[in-house]
Amino acid sequence: MTEPLFHADAYLQEAGGEVRRLTPEGGIVLDRSLFYPTGGGQPGDSGWLDWAGGSLAVATTVKGEGGEIVLLPAVPAALPPVGTRVRQRLDWLRRHRHMRVHTALHLLCAVIPLPVTGGAIGAEKGRLDFRMPEPPADPAAIEAALGALIERDLVVREDWIDEAGLDANPALVRTLSVGPPRGQGKIRLVRIGEGADQVDLQPCGGTHVARLSEIGRLRLGRIENKGRDTRRVTIYLD
Repeated sequence: MTEPLFHADAYLQEAGGEVRRLTPEGGIVLDRSLFYPTGGGQPGDSGWLDWAGGSLAVATTVKGEGGEIVLLPAVPAALPPVGTRVRQRLDWLRRHRHMRVHTALHLLCAVIPLPVTGGAIGAEKGRLDFRMPEPPADPAAIEAALGALIERDLVVREDWIDEAGLDANPALVRTLSVGPPRGQGKIRLVRIGEGADQVDLQPCGGTHVARLSEIGRLRLGRIENKGRDTRRVTIYLD
């Protein structure tokens, strides 16, 4: 299993590592990964890998078998042999924008307290699909509510819960299309705000900003009808 460094510190931009395995498809598995793998609607990280005598660009990162994280080179290149010590360098600007959008989508869940049936995160925008039979009466109020939450500059932090605790609190799970990962004994929760100021708490394995002010200004995009009982709400980093 690859150690996910991004869970311990989402702001870590460089780290060492050792090559544990090369996949038949040309991917690289390290003992510890700075790079977040595609999942939960968040794209895999990109960046660079350096070692004595070589370097390559990482196009994206995906999940492998048994908890492995696989780095995929941008172009065919000579790969570092198993056992090589490497230096991982993250495309930080892209990752940080993903963190801003991902955290903003948690706020969107707080502003629109309806079940979520899907979502996607990008470097410029993000969207959630809600079980929403009728369009909202006042879209401008949604944008204003998001801005007001960001201005409160609440702290974003992680907690953990065991599977029994999650089963006892099913309302924590907002996304209907994908359930939180199980089988590892505990499940990561992302909490926005504390005590009476808490505005969101739900299982999530992605990366987020530490405080809401980092999100910056948001702009509400189109609210689209995506079929029976489903509306797609898009937000943009302004």
